[in-house]
Amino acid sequence: MHDLWLHEKNTEGYGVKWRITEVLHSEKTPYQELAVVDTLEWGRALLLDGAIQITEKDEFIYHEMISHIAMNSHPNPQRVLIIGGGDGGVLRELCRHRRLQVVDMVEIDARVVENSKRFFPAVASAFSDSRLNLYFEDGLAFVKNVQDKYDVVIVDSCDPVGPAVELFSETFYRDLYNILNDDGIAVVQSESPVFYQQTFVSTHSHLASVFPIVRVYLAPVPTYVSGPWSFTAGSKKYEPAQLAENHENFADLKYYDKNVHSAAFALPKYINNLITK
Repeated sequence: MHDLWLHEKNTEGYGVKWRITEVLHSEKTPYQELAVVDTLEWGRALLLDGAIQITEKDEFIYHEMISHIAMNSHPNPQRVLIIGGGDGGVLRELCRHRRLQVVDMVEIDARVVENSKRFFPAVASAFSDSRLNLYFEDGLAFVKNVQDKYDVVIVDSCDPVGPAVELFSETFYRDLYNILNDDGIAVVQSESPVFYQQTFVSTHSHLASVFPIVRVYLAPVPTYVSGPWSFTAGSKKYEPAQLAENHENFADLKYYDKNVHSAAFALPKYINNLITK
């Protein structure tokens, strides 16, 4: 076995190391450095610009939690938009929902999708779904120009560095509000409230300046090393913490169920204090 380690820096004072057993693929796309590796502990992993995005062992936690909360609190989510999510995990989860009629997906980097199909077929399993319209373009421009309205928007973005910074801005959230139907819900991944408090707090405040109902919920995603990982939902009408009466039950999920749905919104005091100060 090669003694190869990936060192991922979280902050100036903290980082983690992952033992790599094999580098399966690496390339420089038009937008970022992309690599697929086998890890000793976590199975196959996708890296973008040296940061782990998904691993086979725990991707289901993140993808189930960013997807099913909004889909099960909205009573009739027929039209859905995904911003980002090129690995296909969010798409896979959304396509479980029988009421879904159309899912538009906007991913800037086609190479992420192609490599996920090749190396992560269990994650990228829904790209052949007939309800999907896939667009390779800038999500910021898409939401400014699209004429369609959506019931749910899921923003599965990478960390707020480089071009992705704008995906955490109040301007972008206002654009999301405008493309949602009158009872629509948007969900964004809002980073670690432990390591990235400023981003977590500003995401909440930006959404709260746009949406009448804003709720934070949490899930532990082990490879996003930080303890709790946060998601923030902005809703025009429905309470995201409450299940719709006709919500879906999926027996084959590995993390999410109706009890987890409710429990995820119970915030520890130190996290709640960050957004209520």
